[in-house]
Amino acid sequence: MVERFKSIVVGRGMMGAAAARYLALSGDGVAVIGPDEPRDWSSHHGVFASHYDEARITRTIDSNPIWARLANRSIARYGDIASESGVAFYDEVGCLIVGPKRGGHDPYVGQVEAAAAQLGVPIEMLSDAALKSRFRYFDFGSDCEGVYEQRNAGYVNPRRLVEAQSLLAEKAGARVIRQTAVSVREEGGLAIVTTDDGAVYTAERVLIAAGGFSINENLLPRPIDLKVYARTVAFFEIPDEDLAAYSGMPSLIHQPADPIDHIYLLPPVRYPDGKTYLKIGGDPDDLQLETEPEIRAWFRRGGRLTTRDHLHRIITGLVPTLADTPISMAACVTSFTPENYPSIGFASEHVAVLTGGCGAAAKSSDEIGRLGAELLQHGRIIDEAYGDVFRPVFRD
Repeated sequence: MVERFKSIVVGRGMMGAAAARYLALSGDGVAVIGPDEPRDWSSHHGVFASHYDEARITRTIDSNPIWARLANRSIARYGDIASESGVAFYDEVGCLIVGPKRGGHDPYVGQVEAAAAQLGVPIEMLSDAALKSRFRYFDFGSDCEGVYEQRNAGYVNPRRLVEAQSLLAEKAGARVIRQTAVSVREEGGLAIVTTDDGAVYTAERVLIAAGGFSINENLLPRPIDLKVYARTVAFFEIPDEDLAAYSGMPSLIHQPADPIDHIYLLPPVRYPDGKTYLKIGGDPDDLQLETEPEIRAWFRRGGRLTTRDHLHRIITGLVPTLADTPISMAACVTSFTPENYPSIGFASEHVAVLTGGCGAAAKSSDEIGRLGAELLQHGRIIDEAYGDVFRPVFRD
């Protein structure tokens, strides 16, 4: 039996779940297809998702006006999403951005300060002495400065955000299908989606929101220009009796004098295994994944030891009290478009794409999803605030 819908979203990550919610709020006949998280990554041979995590940095400051608008609009809606779904996913712990002192060769801190001023974001500028006094667990050394955004910044829990968006999509009338789409094709004026259990669904329009898995040749009628990179994150386990020492820690973006040591860091967060971890990311090089099977294999692999050791070296200097803490690692991926904006547009008459978080989309996923829903509903993005910057590039 073939089930028919008006709109189908393929991919139930942060952007896909948001798109499904907005589509369902605008009308009926909506389905979103995407599996739940596998229990055992190492033995799982299906698809994965990068939202399998407990913390991603949020901040409103961005020197790029497009990304700033995406973030600010999304963050402004966090409260409503949480209250309407009953799922808490946002912690406003603040975000600290640290780099070399202004006036030298590195313009980073000055650019962040200028972006905050342009956006009207209240910040504190902190000297190296003030950083040491305020955040005693960090050791940034000398000749640095920090930009501290206390409000509307911190981190979101990606797992819970997807849960909240999925619940609200269902509440608005969407059908959540917890399977994996294995193919999408067009026939007889419709898009036809087949899932891994053999079920077939049709729709007037389908939105492929599968993250890095959007490079799967069976999903889009034209291959999208999307580079998918393997990323490794490291986790430092903090015993409950030591948590007080890290009280008040904000999310951190650190760009030291040597850019190879650029990292982001999340404060201690409780994970599903019941333990609390501080997470750090920042690969020193790029490992591109060319095919969908390579992405699956990467997730099963669980990361690179060389990157884990690189991050451990950085933590030893940055948070000295964690030098001898138990360390683990995990794999994720980031997807980049040629223009470093999400790709949101049609690949054919009935199949559209929404992908390319460019390493910055978690905090902005609600607005990005809204734009994907707008595209499917109206045939184009009608919000004039963004122009045509999201137009996808295909490799025909």
